[in-house]
Amino acid sequence: MELKPITKQPAAEPASDAAPVQDFVATVGRGVLGAMAVAGRVALFGAAGLSHVFRPPFYGRMFGRAMIEIGFFSLPVVALTAIFTGMVLALQSSTGLARFSAESAVASLVVLSVTRELGPVLAGLMVAGRVGAAMAAEIGTMRVTDQIDALSTLSTNPMKYLVTPRLLAGVIALPLLVVVADILGVLGGFIIATVKLGFNSRIYLANTINFIHTDDVVSGLVKAAVFGLLITLMGCYNGYNSRGGAQGVGAATTSAVVTASVLILAFDYVLTELFFAQ
Repeated sequence: MELKPITKQPAAEPASDAAPVQDFVATVGRGVLGAMAVAGRVALFGAAGLSHVFRPPFYGRMFGRAMIEIGFFSLPVVALTAIFTGMVLALQSSTGLARFSAESAVASLVVLSVTRELGPVLAGLMVAGRVGAAMAAEIGTMRVTDQIDALSTLSTNPMKYLVTPRLLAGVIALPLLVVVADILGVLGGFIIATVKLGFNSRIYLANTINFIHTDDVVSGLVKAAVFGLLITLMGCYNGYNSRGGAQGVGAATTSAVVTASVLILAFDYVLTELFFAQ
């Protein structure tokens, strides 16, 4: 029997130290590309919805229903949030400013904080939790039960009928809510300052009027319009693209509220940088 020579097998090369780093970079890259793809789809969805504003027909009944749903039915929660926020802000600012003997700045601090930041942001978050979830659930249910396909069968554009009125109503209704929130927030601060902290009401009102400027109010209303668009856009987008029955509708509802809330905070910084950065 012929014996074959034994050849020495080459030793296995050790695993490269760069492999974990490459895996991490690849994972991050896939996440970034996926986020960019989602952002692109949302932008195209929003552009398609807004483009129908300028093309007939216009469904005024759906627009009116959305205005009532976003504006009127959200008024109680926004009003309560604003007035208690103004009260807490006056109380806390007085406590802090007393350390520097600057209690007279309470009025200016309250009115600027409410009109520039707290009014639009808190109103947006309240509406996102109430309206964004409702929109996603309603449109998502229509999607999984094939009602949206039925609209197309009846020669009705689903984007024009379901999405466009809600987007337009969000842009208009939320600034109106913020006007109410600003008034009630300043009123809450006034009540605490005059009743509990002992401020002179006439001097407090004079300081409030002297420190408020048109730019402060306008910047808050512009933020509110952008937040209203973001809330309705995320509610409509997640509902319109929901899949998988009741479970998919629930996931779309959660996603709509979370993404709208995060976008409100992110765009709040961006808009503040545009308005007030020197």
